[in-house]
This record gives sequence, C-alpha cells and structure tokens, in this order.
Amino acid sequence: MKIAVCIRRTPSTETKVNVAGDGRSLDPSGVSFVLNPYDEYAVEEALRTKEAHGGEVVVVTVGPADTLKELKQCLAMGADRAIRIEPPAEVDSAGIAAALVPVLKELAPDLIFCGKMAVDEQDFQVPLRVATALELPAVSFVVRFALADGKAVVDAETEAGVMVLEAPLPALFAVEKGINEPRYPGIKGIMAAKKKPVDTHPASAAPARCVVDRLELPPVKQGGKIVGEGVAAVPELVRLLREEAKAL
Repeated sequence: MKIAVCIRRTPSTETKVNVAGDGRSLDPSGVSFVLNPYDEYAVEEALRTKEAHGGEVVVVTVGPADTLKELKQCLAMGADRAIRIEPPAEVDSAGIAAALVPVLKELAPDLIFCGKMAVDEQDFQVPLRVATALELPAVSFVVRFALADGKAVVDAETEAGVMVLEAPLPALFAVEKGINEPRYPGIKGIMAAKKKPVDTHPASAAPARCVVDRLELPPVKQGGKIVGEGVAAVPELVRLLREEAKAL
C-alpha cells in the first residue's frame, strides 16, 4: 500500500509576526516555522496505517528549500521518503493544489492524508481541491480512521455530531486534531532520516487566482478601565457601554 501525506510549513502559532516592508508578506526575521500542527496528525495516521497494513509513506509539500527541516521531521517520525515541490512566486490554495496534483497522480497512492487546514490561512481548501482534481472520494474533519475489506471506515465530526462514513480506495482524508497522539522522533529515527531520499520537483506553472493585496496587523488592544465598585458603578458602566463601546 502506498500512502501519501501532504504537509505544509507554517509559522508557529506562538510567534509574534510583523508585516514586511512590501506590506504584502510576513517579515521572516524572528519567525519560527514548524510543521503545520494538523499535518503532524496526518503523518502519524499514515504511519499507523503502514504499521498495520504494510506499504510505504511518502511525504509531499509545496515550499521553499527551508521546508527541508519539516520534511526531515516527518522522515524521522518514520516516513520512507519525501518530495518537495518548488513554489511559484505567487501562490494561493488553488496554486498549491495544482502543484500537488501532478506529483500525486504520478505517485498513484492508495491513500492520501492531509491535515484539515493550515493554521496560517485556515481556508480548508487544499485537500478538497486536490481530491476534486484527482477525482477521488474525500472526507474532512476525520477523527477516527480504519481500513476493512479494501475500504476506509471513518468518523467525521460535524456541528450536529459524528458521521460514520465508508469510502472505497483510493481516497483522501483530511484529519482533525485528536485523531491520534503524534510520536516524537527518537535518535534512531533522526539518524535514519539523514539517509532517506528527498526529491525536488520544479515550480508549478499554475498562476495564483488570489493574490495578497496587503497585510495589516490587528489594532493594539486598549487597556481596561475600572469604573468603580459594587452597585454604584452600574450606571457609569452602562453609559460607557452605550456611548464608548457602542455595545448597547
């Protein structure tokens, strides 16, 4: 069984970001980049599936040369090989999906795992765009995954509860946090990762359909205001909520 995992390098959610001088991108200085947290669960689910059913796990990403760090992390966790696709100058979700599709088509995996979203843009688009282009069944928000009789049986979270779905292979699954507990790479895995292949593919020619016009940081939050204590403060609080906060 061949299993592909699509991953992405994203800024750490704990990093304080600043807008670069061009006003359209992040200033990379001081930004800590990590493996997208949702994708870490996808890698773990792929590894568990391989351990249960055999096969090969191939990690695929669209990203700059610096993404090698995140690819090596996946290889140290236990993935067999990795593929990095050079990103075009301007890239959006449609462009990322378009870059992934020909590589995945050539791989012809039985399973594709993705995180449900990337924590930087949070648009949920790439997994379903890829599945649509490859004409594969796809399920998002997966919280449980199992294989039986050549089919995948999964639980998917919805606002109304959990749906139990069955899909024939090949298929794509975008996983949710909590589906598993990702393993930490050990020394043996880190050393083995140094010998595992990482192939590089040229940039996709697909143009971005959406481009960033500008980035703006949210306004600085103002300090709190103490209006008094007890029941006597209520009239002033109501006035401030009505006149300043415009909340009433």
